[in-house]
Amino acid sequence: MKDILETIILNLVEKKEEVFINSKETEKTITLEVKVAQSDMGRVIGKQGRVAKALRTVMKSLATKEHKRVNVEFIED
Repeated sequence: MKDILETIILNLVEKKEEVFINSKETEKTITLEVKVAQSDMGRVIGKQGRVAKALRTVMKSLATKEHKRVNVEFIED
């Protein structure tokens, strides 16, 4: 799941070397913490949060197949 999110985000940003995704798993929940360069944060979040919402929707549909819940959090420096 982390790999899919990383692939999507790497295609959105300009500074690919500054993309870090941390995954925390519990029994029923997966939390994915996304950290990108400050200049790329707008690209990842999008206008009015549309890109971020779309990313969360895609990840939730993937997590449903595994019978888990997923949270995608965007971390700023």
